[in-house]
Amino acid sequence: MTELAVWSIPMRTRFRGITVREGALVRGEAGWGEWSPFLEYPPEVAEPWLRCAEEAAAGDRPDPVRTSVPVNVTVPAVDPERAHAIVLAGGCTTAKVKVAEAGQSPADDEARLEAVRDALGPSGRIRVDANGGWDVEQAVTAIRLLDRAAGGLEYVEQPCPSVEDLAAVRRAVGVPIAADESIRRAADPYRVRDLEAADVAVLKVQPLGGVRACLRIAEDIGLPVVVSSALETSVGIAAGVALAAALPELRYACGLATVQLLTDDVAAAPLLPVDGALPVGVPLVREAALERLAADPDRAAHWADRLAQVHAWREAVRQDVRS
Repeated sequence: MTELAVWSIPMRTRFRGITVREGALVRGEAGWGEWSPFLEYPPEVAEPWLRCAEEAAAGDRPDPVRTSVPVNVTVPAVDPERAHAIVLAGGCTTAKVKVAEAGQSPADDEARLEAVRDALGPSGRIRVDANGGWDVEQAVTAIRLLDRAAGGLEYVEQPCPSVEDLAAVRRAVGVPIAADESIRRAADPYRVRDLEAADVAVLKVQPLGGVRACLRIAEDIGLPVVVSSALETSVGIAAGVALAAALPELRYACGLATVQLLTDDVAAAPLLPVDGALPVGVPLVREAALERLAADPDRAAHWADRLAQVHAWREAVRQDVRS
């Protein structure tokens, strides 16, 4: 029986449409791994996330080639004043800014970018993430506007949903394009490479099945890699740091400073950036923190049921293969 510690942590700012982040830690021979697929994900989508947790709990990590990983501060789709404050408090020289939020206008994005540039200063780097919120025409228009507002964009992450549209946008603008959902949610993550649809590959360890799985993708896809979080606690972030630390080349700051978005953490020493970087290592989980952040019994039962559903899905797949 897999040991689960289900946690629930309020967030400082609404992000990805949620105000409370919920997930579980899985205990193995080497310690804890994080399993925190978002609540709407069915078993077949949540299964790679569990593989990542099992990998971490088993202590199966590649050797690092660096001792720390540069990171960006993440700015949700907030007002300019809040964006400015988040960047100043973030302690990073690179900022990733959410744009194309439902219910907001291009002017809202423009004002947010201007505030971020003011907080970073002229030498800081700014990237934006649209989460596939634009069509091709909207993307081309918005990227040109936001590039001016930011005083230059490092890259634009997932401007459109489809790989074909990413390729079209990449041909139409001078700002580099990064692919996130087009890799982690795709049946074939290498279509981004084959269609020359992106300049940067964004990899997230939980959705893609763990550190070693991501290392194989990074090698095969042949693009510079940015390792990003899935809004995890320090235990999950440590898996992303392990990936970034093992990459032969790390050209960009990584999107792994998102513990800043949570009001608490399961680790004794949360993975927060110091001088714009995170250390490589395994966080120490305190039992007192697990007790303090423990989800209500009904939510713990929900996660136990999710785990059972994933195991059942795995068994069904194995039966199909045998037959």
